[in-house]
Amino acid sequence: MRRVRRRACYEGVQVCADNQEVVDRSELVIIAVRRQDRHEALADLRVDGDRTVVNVMAGVAGDDLRRILDTDAPVVRAIPLPSVRERRSVTATYPSHPAVDALFEYLGGVLPVADEAAFDVHSALTGTLTTHYSYLATLTSWAVGHGVAPDDADRYIRGLFRGAGRALSDETRTLRQLAADHETPNGNNERIRTTWFDPANSEALGRVLDGLLLSLR
Repeated sequence: MRRVRRRACYEGVQVCADNQEVVDRSELVIIAVRRQDRHEALADLRVDGDRTVVNVMAGVAGDDLRRILDTDAPVVRAIPLPSVRERRSVTATYPSHPAVDALFEYLGGVLPVADEAAFDVHSALTGTLTTHYSYLATLTSWAVGHGVAPDDADRYIRGLFRGAGRALSDETRTLRQLAADHETPNGNNERIRTTWFDPANSEALGRVLDGLLLSLR
């Protein structure tokens, strides 16, 4: 019943009997199962060499997936983020492939990277996304703790960082320049940045990212 409802909601969606039928009827095959489930989910799946496989599983190398599928088809790794549904997110890919890069260019932009080591670095960076949201939630909780109504705190924080986020569209300025442009010398922003996000804090973040990168490799 769920499949029928989904097919009715989205024009052009076709429901197949199983994964093998999906592969047989596709030119681009996107593998998006959880890393720990890949062997069970992909068992006995046949992928002919004339298909192109898009691997969006974090920490699964292209050669690893090619061995699981026992295929000589091209395998391209990609990191699509949720905002691709709004065509507002750049997707890192490796190796560059015309069809795959064209797909993600349409979905907000594509960033083909030089090698798989660089790709893993980009993959580790995606692990910071929810930390950003938790940072904003912590700011909101702090404001509530000082007597601000929860709805007001939430609305203010969203507006504050929504405006700051729009500045990221200006690629003529580096991220450090954006930070400097939002600071007054000896002002409030500079005080928080230099006392909370100090070298020790920055190094701690780097160590966490290094650990994640090691696990992805």
